[in-house]
Amino acid sequence: MKKFETFTGIAAPMPLVNIDTDMIIPKQFLKTIKRSGLGVHAFDEMRYDRQGNENPDFVLNQPKYRETSILVAGDNFGCGSSREHAPWALADFGIKVVISTSFADIFFNNCFKNGMLPIVLPQEQVDLLMSDSEKGENARVTVDLDAQEITTSDGEVIKFDVDPFRKHCLQNGLDDIGLTLEKADAIKAFEDKAAQARPWV
Repeated sequence: MKKFETFTGIAAPMPLVNIDTDMIIPKQFLKTIKRSGLGVHAFDEMRYDRQGNENPDFVLNQPKYRETSILVAGDNFGCGSSREHAPWALADFGIKVVISTSFADIFFNNCFKNGMLPIVLPQEQVDLLMSDSEKGENARVTVDLDAQEITTSDGEVIKFDVDPFRKHCLQNGLDDIGLTLEKADAIKAFEDKAAQARPWV
């Protein structure tokens, strides 16, 4: 998993509430176990019509939002089923940060495991960022995980909270496997000791 570093990017407004995981990645795309290649299907039913043509009204199809890396979303983002394909699809699209007033718990946890930062803010601050994101590609937002700050295109700074352990994992690019490998020496020492004590195992 890539380390999460301070970056400046385009934020897209997605004010719809209760965006569930089936809206993020519909069920017909869940056959794969690969994390790559799902970005093209993110928000599939909103992005495309029945003939597979892009819906020009959908925010991420608009030229100014095609390079979006930050979503400013409505309340209860990521609700619905627990499919991990949802954060896979967003990450593959290029999303690094999702900002909302609340998230479904499983989706929230899965974001961290896949290198994305979900940020919970009060409604008035989400509204401010939503308004800022409506300016399009000329209004870039900076997210500084180390300082736990979001800087709007107008220079306004918004502080956010993040669990210290999850922050550590993002900054060091550690998913569950990476965390386990940090203990590789201790695991090997335990296995060597166990092999000597119980060679028949």
